[in-house]
Amino acid sequence: MNKSRNITRIIGIILLCLFQFACTTDDILPVVALSSSSESLSEADGNVTITATLNGTFSEDLNFNLNFSGSANLSEDYSTSSNSITIPKGELSGDITLNSIQDTMLEEPESIVVSLDASEVLTEFSTTEIQIILQDDDVDTDGDGVFDNEDECPNTPGDPLNNGCPFLGFLINEVLYDPPSGSAGDANNDGTRDPNEDEFIEFFNSGPELDMSGWTVSDASEVRHIFPQGTIVPVNGVLVLFGGGSPTGDFGGAIVQTGSESVINMNNSGDFVTVADANGNVVLTFDVEPLSNNPNESYTRFPDLTGDFVQHDQDIEEANGALYSPGTKVDGSSF
Repeated sequence: MNKSRNITRIIGIILLCLFQFACTTDDILPVVALSSSSESLSEADGNVTITATLNGTFSEDLNFNLNFSGSANLSEDYSTSSNSITIPKGELSGDITLNSIQDTMLEEPESIVVSLDASEVLTEFSTTEIQIILQDDDVDTDGDGVFDNEDECPNTPGDPLNNGCPFLGFLINEVLYDPPSGSAGDANNDGTRDPNEDEFIEFFNSGPELDMSGWTVSDASEVRHIFPQGTIVPVNGVLVLFGGGSPTGDFGGAIVQTGSESVINMNNSGDFVTVADANGNVVLTFDVEPLSNNPNESYTRFPDLTGDFVQHDQDIEEANGALYSPGTKVDGSSF
């Protein structure tokens, strides 16, 4: 009979704890559930709250040690505010925070498994383990090994040594052989429009560094310019060669020179420009004839560096009415 009464008493205490959430007796051990604020954690400044919840309050602080496992590595892929959760006396829950650690490695989603250490507490468990998926935010659209957030050419496969852009070598990006009439044709910005002095050729060097000392520029007739000693064009550097005059301005930070023969002399009706190195080897050519329509504006590659030659203002909305852009991209921005 006494045994039956004791069983009835214990059942009554359990029901009281479950329905009133107020276990203050040492006869009943609390039940603990582990949960998270999200099932995923973004690598981009992400955080997740891990919570341990009791079914009722307890008469003293409870501390639960945590175990961390899974394919993600603690301290490399994520950090935690604590390795244990404390539920203060009289409270129903306690929590910690997991924070992602940003990296620049392209990775598959990784798992973070958080579990309560049952050996350290004398409690029953409702949920003892949860899993969170760490989502990588590194994207490599063009597959060149440089992530989009660091890739200056995210849609074109390139070289990691060139910020994800392809090494294009040394090229001609823009040519003005027919300066517009009047003040609009003052391409070298020296205050005077001159049909020869305001002609220009814009060169671009994607790398490596290029020593052009002794190189020459010729038209179909003769050499029109010899690059002086010390002409060094850096990686992703620009050099603008004007026919003559006194070029004024920074021209997007480009190296600026004028023809050593005071003229480039590109004939509007058709001409052939040849760039040769110091040993006479042909490096670049530009044929004016297919473009010899007297456009009163330059011909430029569009998109810059990789596109075909088109008329600067007529064919390119981004030019915003500009007839040429020596030393800069068609929209006036620097390379």
